[in-house]
Amino acid sequence: MSDPGVLGSPAGWYRMRVRGQLTQRFAASFDGMQIEPGSDTTALTGPLRDQSHLMGILLAIDALGIELVSVATESGVR
Repeated sequence: MSDPGVLGSPAGWYRMRVRGQLTQRFAASFDGMQIEPGSDTTALTGPLRDQSHLMGILLAIDALGIELVSVATESGVR
């Protein structure tokens, strides 16, 4: 049985936190993730279908030169 909190089993809801304040202008870059700006960081929250979807989001963060602060699964969020 796979642990949904392990990156090897990525299907499910995630919260990724990045440094800085992103606006909705970036929404298309993050394939369905909700953008929740905070004071110092922005949360990207939403469902990921599989490992390739996770990697696509991580590559988009990297391509935009944004610092990734954390990645966590969101249990109970739908």
